[in-house]
Amino acid sequence: MIEFNQVYKAYLDGTEAVKDISFQVEKGEFITLIGPSGCGKTTTIKMVNRLMEPTSGDIYIKGENISAFPIDQLRWNIGYVLQEIALFPHMTIEENIAVVPELKKWDRRRIQNRSKELLEMVGLDPSMYKKKLPAELSGGQQQRIGVIRALAGDPDIILMDEPFSALDPISRQQLQTDIQRLQQEVKKTILFVTHDIKEAMALGDRVCLMNEGKIVQFDTPDNLVRHPKTSFVKEFTGKSQSPWDTPVETIASSARKHILSRTALKQGEYDPNLLYIIADENNNYVGMVKQGRKMEGVQLQHNLPLSEVVHVTEEVDQDFFPIVKENKLVGVFQFRDMVAYLKDQSLFAGGSEDE
Repeated sequence: MIEFNQVYKAYLDGTEAVKDISFQVEKGEFITLIGPSGCGKTTTIKMVNRLMEPTSGDIYIKGENISAFPIDQLRWNIGYVLQEIALFPHMTIEENIAVVPELKKWDRRRIQNRSKELLEMVGLDPSMYKKKLPAELSGGQQQRIGVIRALAGDPDIILMDEPFSALDPISRQQLQTDIQRLQQEVKKTILFVTHDIKEAMALGDRVCLMNEGKIVQFDTPDNLVRHPKTSFVKEFTGKSQSPWDTPVETIASSARKHILSRTALKQGEYDPNLLYIIADENNNYVGMVKQGRKMEGVQLQHNLPLSEVVHVTEEVDQDFFPIVKENKLVGVFQFRDMVAYLKDQSLFAGGSEDE
């Protein structure tokens, strides 16, 4: 789908941003790019949609050199999501989503149907949100719109430049979940720049680790950790090797006392004064119920590190949290379980861990 062949980029002041990099990305792959500041990761994706031109070398999409494409047509077929979101403030959510489809001259009904479909994909009710202005939405909701706007014209490729880095931990976790679920549905080819090694490892089918304009290792997350090619790779990926970086599923409780089936919910077979997690007959997470009232509840993704779980528990008044993987309930998190785990790890290591 995407191929870089000996691509080199230098700026007018002589700074070498990218140094003869070559790689291929297959159709439907989710690639994360990471490395220290100034490593060339953002420059790399900006050359895909020609926001920057390479000094030398070639970039191909579907076997065609991108320099041969009219630049407007190239960009219409590549979604782009920024940290700054960049929604048009004077336009409604529906109008923001419609920008590229209108440039492609889609008919009105097709655009409206696409807008409705995308809003539903990220859990935003079209009847409630399509006529709102961006300023009426939270930061997390605005970034959801930024993501689906990039999908609106049905592009084959999506470029994402640190899209979640400015969000609070809860919104960030929810957006990471959304993008994983969306990718399962739409199977786009995604290049995703991040400065967070945990995010890179959690989201990427493969990770492109860069340093000083070069690709140090382009590999699966597992291989980066198990088979680092250089000391730089080992050090960079090793930043997440402390008890605080343990995935929350590691300490998940399998006890069912906090879990309620939909049948039991309908029949009222529970204590209405307590909080429960609702799961269906296939163990899919449905929601929560408290004092007889259903609520959305905040869920934790199975691979969320404990360091981020702490922030979630500080910001959300919830006694315990469902842990999910692809919407399957894998366990329950309680704060006391984390305290016990960290205490055990500290004793085992012969010392304490500083947060």
